[in-house]
Amino acid sequence: MPEPAISSTRARVLSGMRPTGKLHLGNYMGALANWVKLQDEYECYFFIADWHALTTDYADPSQIVPNTKDVLLDYLAAGLDPNRSVLFQQSKVLQHAELYLQLSMITPLGWLERVPTYKEQQENLTGKDLSTIGFLGYPLLMASDILIYQPQFVPVGNDQTAHVELTREVARRFNQFYQLDGKDVLPEPKVLLTPSPKLPGTDGRKMSKSYGNTILMTDPEPVVRQKLKTMVTDPARVRRTDPGDPDKCPVGDLHKVFSTPETLAKVYDGCRSAGIGCIECKGWAANALVQILGPIQARRAAFSEKQVEEILEDGSSRARTRAEQTMKHVRTAMQLTSAAEGSR
Repeated sequence: MPEPAISSTRARVLSGMRPTGKLHLGNYMGALANWVKLQDEYECYFFIADWHALTTDYADPSQIVPNTKDVLLDYLAAGLDPNRSVLFQQSKVLQHAELYLQLSMITPLGWLERVPTYKEQQENLTGKDLSTIGFLGYPLLMASDILIYQPQFVPVGNDQTAHVELTREVARRFNQFYQLDGKDVLPEPKVLLTPSPKLPGTDGRKMSKSYGNTILMTDPEPVVRQKLKTMVTDPARVRRTDPGDPDKCPVGDLHKVFSTPETLAKVYDGCRSAGIGCIECKGWAANALVQILGPIQARRAAFSEKQVEEILEDGSSRARTRAEQTMKHVRTAMQLTSAAEGSR
């Protein structure tokens, strides 16, 4: 029987996003820009977690299909290459659900209840009934998403490390119960911490769709400039002649991420001396954002709807092939099939 090891000469990484709408600059800087760089070094699997969208939007799933296509377009626009990465849709790989069911048999309920985002989302999404098995179990589905591809690394920011740790615990428990020829079936993935710069929304809070404060990757230049005009600034600058501090200003935070060192120097000098007004400072920030978004939007426009569907089908087919390799070992280890069937 072949060992359940990863055959690629490059280490594998896996990550994904829920299709809750078009992606914004926070998604780009927090994940996508890093994923694009990972393509040079790793064997990459990036998916669209449409089943995860149902955990909170089960009452109205009408937007999941169009949102899935939008998210894939944003992946491609950011620079993910279907010839270098496997880009796929979660629900098109039924093995995710099979492994989720099997792992649910061994996962203690308390492990799921202690996941930090479980109570946080219940408190934040008060308008939705989240007292469902699906919502409680979404961290385990996430663990299945990861483990079925046997990646060595999961690229995440600091706020997602708890999910990877749960995944490691689930893999460890599975391997305690089930082995193949004395070997672990589900290797424990490691966290690959990726840079995630502070990116405020137009209201100064973290950029988030739920806050309605985002700058979308698809926003045209006039919309970007209009959103920047309304963005909150350093509260100390009540009048044009009042000096400010870019370190206390959400617009200053945008400059730190997107502007050139020369522009950033002008921002610090002009703001602290009241030599520039907030309108001019916001204009400079808008210039920087437009420079970033222009090439992204040009790449997005180059893909037709048919190409998007073909990329999704091809990537999902490749993902199914890899997922089935793992499931053959899982089924055999759990004695749900014969050793001969599992080795084919």
